[in-house]
Amino acid sequence: MAILAKKIQENKSKEIGELKESFSAAKDFIFTDYRGLTVEQITNLRKQLRAKDVHYTVVKNNFARIAFEQLKTPDVSSYLVGPTAVAISPRDTNEVAKIFYDFLREVPALKVKGALVGGTVFNAAQTEAFSKLPGRLELISMLMSVMNGPARNLAAALNDIPSRLVRTIKAIADKKGENS
Repeated sequence: MAILAKKIQENKSKEIGELKESFSAAKDFIFTDYRGLTVEQITNLRKQLRAKDVHYTVVKNNFARIAFEQLKTPDVSSYLVGPTAVAISPRDTNEVAKIFYDFLREVPALKVKGALVGGTVFNAAQTEAFSKLPGRLELISMLMSVMNGPARNLAAALNDIPSRLVRTIKAIADKKGENS
């Protein structure tokens, strides 16, 4: 009996190590309750997440809690209650949250419990608000547009000076042509 218990402990520590390894490869996590989803629905959700390089996995709460503690992350144990699946996102978590909330409109059985984003713990309401923010690429394009605005206006103003001169000279020539 003692040998069997020792093997179970080794298996548990191995599973915790694997979780810890997959958690350490990412910086952001979204915790969900997947109860009520059909196999087809969860497969569809995983397909959408895989397109963003996100790993979505069902975890054993106790193992996940231990792995997060060993990684010295903020306390997320309140989200590791009941059936839990974790979306492990290496980047662009905002877009991942959007995928969840878009999916939630179609399949209300999915519940977002909360998230750990950049070392900050978000509850479900904060995660939903986070999903409504523009994504990283959208923010970069907004910034570039704002930065290009003054240069574009300057170029237009500089191009307008010669064209005004040409129009003025043409108007004077037309007026002299009428008077002769």
